[in-house]
Amino acid sequence: MDSFEFNKLIGGLLGAVFIVFSISIASDAIFASPSPEKPGFIIEAAEEEPAGGAPAVPVEEPIAVLLASANPEAGAAVFKKCTACHTVESGGANKVGPNLWNIVDRPLASHEGFAYSAAMKEFAQGGSVVWDYQHLSDFLASPKGYIKGTAMGFAGVKKPDERADLIAYLRTLSDNPAPLPEAAAPAAAAEPAAAPESGAAPAEAAPAEAPAAPAEAPAAPAEAAPAPDTTPAPSESAPAPAEPAEPAPAPAEPAPAQ
Repeated sequence: MDSFEFNKLIGGLLGAVFIVFSISIASDAIFASPSPEKPGFIIEAAEEEPAGGAPAVPVEEPIAVLLASANPEAGAAVFKKCTACHTVESGGANKVGPNLWNIVDRPLASHEGFAYSAAMKEFAQGGSVVWDYQHLSDFLASPKGYIKGTAMGFAGVKKPDERADLIAYLRTLSDNPAPLPEAAAPAAAAEPAAAPESGAAPAEAAPAEAPAAPAEAPAAPAEAAPAPDTTPAPSESAPAPAEPAEPAPAPAEPAPAQ
């Protein structure tokens, strides 16, 4: 290829590039869309609420009820995430957190040799508050949410059933485990509400049937009331005296013999 042919190719390529850029610049000038001088208005559309209203907030069962079916072995598996900060054996050393042997019903901020936070000491009220099942459940659900300012950085066990399993495991960390709370209390409170239903049947049956007998008894004289009118009835119903029969017509005179 000689230089003339090469120059033609280069010239054609440059010409094509020039035409493309010219069209782009011209189109920007013709179809320019200037930005508005002031921002437009934001139209906020009202969000429709669901037909059923706000979603119902799930009601968490009391820890006493959950502990009745809790599994300590499953709680031991949940506790594995706590082993970096706590020991559980009797006489175990304190780590980032205190040793947890005999933790259930132990006064708060009372384990020897551990430096508790000021928030934990204040919450303990001088040792009058103990780690009962409810305090353990509320604290393990959200440590920083339950005791503001605690040094415990654990996020918490959010699932109630896992939390109950964990507390059931902590209960076993003792030579004399604390008694479980009364799980039948909620059920016993619900029974009086059902009692009126069982007693409602006799209450409805007795008043309904008892007044019925007096109501029917006065009805008998009412039906027998027409009896006094039966006295004149014979005179009315007696057959009227028969009217005298008309005399039979006189015998016809014998026809004259012819």
